[in-house]
Amino acid sequence: MSGYISHELQRCLETTNRYILLVRWQQLEDHTVGFRASPKYQEWRSLLHHFYDLFPTVEHYESVLFNSGSECP
Repeated sequence: MSGYISHELQRCLETTNRYILLVRWQQLEDHTVGFRASPKYQEWRSLLHHFYDLFPTVEHYESVLFNSGSECP
């Protein structure tokens, strides 16, 4: 998928039925236009949407700080 970088699914430790899905895209439009208008999005919907109690909140973020090392700055 054009613009797709990676994704990560995390489960909440305090609320075991709560998850967060982080999907990384090169540009906002790669998600909002490219993916959402593609057949892959329709496939995604058919596979996953029945797992939601409520439709998930979709928000877009940008990195302001990233440290992949083992030491704090």
